[in-house]
This record gives sequence, structure tokens and C-alpha cells, in this order.
Amino acid sequence: QLQLVESGGGLVESGGSLRLSCTASGFSLGYFETVGWFRQAPSEKGREGVSCIQIGDGRTYYKESLKGRFTISRDNAKKTIYLQINDLKPEDTAKYYCAAGGYVNVARWNSPDEYDDWGQGTQVTVSS
Repeated sequence: QLQLVESGGGLVESGGSLRLSCTASGFSLGYFETVGWFRQAPSEKGREGVSCIQIGDGRTYYKESLKGRFTISRDNAKKTIYLQINDLKPEDTAKYYCAAGGYVNVARWNSPDEYDDWGQGTQVTVSS
């Protein structure tokens, strides 16, 4: 079974940066796999899609309002997906999760239902 482990979260001041990592083990991420980053704020019931990347061709997708501050990338050799977050804002405070899914419908990339395997999350807290 594919296992995903997130790391890189922490407490940062507003305007700071973080790089989150999502490392896969158990199975390799397949060519047709998509890895997404989601987040869940304390006050929210559901998980919000932040970004995703298609392992095969590297195509990326972002939540429109986060473009420019968030960058997703992959290192296939290390089986790791990164999420670089710049100019952090207090509203970015959330637990960030990565998830993997095979044959994700890109029109629904930000739907948690499209993903099969999830990590345990890493907490990001931004102070004002």
C-alpha cells in the first residue's frame, strides 16, 4: 500500500516561507498518478484543494487565489512532492495534507474524493 508522509510544517511569521514535503513509500508513484495538496483550517469542516501535480508529465494545477504564492514540484527519484509557500498569511494557517490518486479527473482535481491515499498531515501556523 502506498504511504505518504508530510513534513516541513511549523510556526512562521506573516510574510515568511515554508517548503512542505510529501514522501511516498511502499509503492512508487505511477505515471498516471496525481498528487495533490489539501489543507483544512481549524474552523472548516472539509479539506480545500491547494494544488496538484501529475507525476507523468508534471502538469500542475492551483487554486486560483493561491497562484503566485504556492508552487508545487516533484522529485521522482526521491519520490517526493514539494509545496513551496511564500509570503505566508495568517489565513494560510491549516493542517496540510498530501494525497495520491490514480487517473484523477483533472476537472475535479481539487475534490478529495478523487484521491485514494492520504498522509497524516503537517501543521502550518502563521502568526500576524
